[in-house]
Amino acid sequence: VQSPITRIEPEIAARLAKQSYHLVGEHGGVKVCHWTKQSLIADRSCYKGTFYGIESHACMQMAPNVDTCNLACTYCWREPHSETLHKIDDDPYELYLESVRAHRRLLTGYGGNPKADREKWLEAQNPKHVAISLNGEPTLYSRLGEFLEVCHQHGTSTFLVTNGSLPKVIENLDPLPTQLYVSVDAPNKEIFDRICKPKFDQGAFHKLERTLELLPSLDTRTVCRHTLIKHESLGHHEDYARLDNIADPDFIEAKGYVYVGKSRNNLSIENMPSHQDVLDFSHRLAPLVGRDVLSDRSESRVALIGREMVPITLPERVRKLPRDLGIAKPQQIALPQA
Repeated sequence: VQSPITRIEPEIAARLAKQSYHLVGEHGGVKVCHWTKQSLIADRSCYKGTFYGIESHACMQMAPNVDTCNLACTYCWREPHSETLHKIDDDPYELYLESVRAHRRLLTGYGGNPKADREKWLEAQNPKHVAISLNGEPTLYSRLGEFLEVCHQHGTSTFLVTNGSLPKVIENLDPLPTQLYVSVDAPNKEIFDRICKPKFDQGAFHKLERTLELLPSLDTRTVCRHTLIKHESLGHHEDYARLDNIADPDFIEAKGYVYVGKSRNNLSIENMPSHQDVLDFSHRLAPLVGRDVLSDRSESRVALIGREMVPITLPERVRKLPRDLGIAKPQQIALPQA
């Protein structure tokens, strides 16, 4: 059994391990997505399959810094983060290899599961997609561009989800991810400060606006994601349209807040919009941004707004995973004894 080299604070590390995270690098982690499991055992894909052609069984969900974020969003379902901003500078190639080994470890049970599709399970051992969206704010990772490069060299597409509060990082990011998601989860500064709760920078909303101003110049697929909270951020169509029109993204995702995880300490089930609420919002927003509602998935309470649906293209593979990469050892992380 492996004790990780993680530098995550012991209490946070223990909570993450309990939630089936496999910790990698000094602050990173991997966790198998619900939809990866669904694809393996029930042939169901997530909405990113419907919208963008992602194969859910071949997707790895990870983050280079699962314990570090500069916002304390009320609707975040993940575990609370460290109160300290750590320097995160793991070697990108080692982080990628370690993540794949961890992903393989987390998938082992499906190898012998009679319900699991054997062929898909074998494909899942070498991910085609990396969703850098698990937890924490990934633009705080100092070697993010190099990590994206390593993913692309292995023929792996990258979906990067950022809160947009560090425009300088986005401006200098090279290469860019296959698809860049910016969380635009509040329509204006007043609501942003109340529900996104910047921890270190009260100008975070203006930094987000600066990131949105950069988006039209970026040579990659871009998405503005609106997490809609009933009685908080749902509605405000004109304010959202102003932000979306600045960003001019390829796609806009309107997604209903879900009452799960840590967010239950801050919000109530009354804050959860129905899928119809999400569709009504989307149909009001679409004409204000010169787009149409292209698709939706009721089980994820999400709608896609854009001009046309175009599936992603995988990067050309120029590098193979080492033959002897193997699989991570099981991890044992317990709360430190008092």
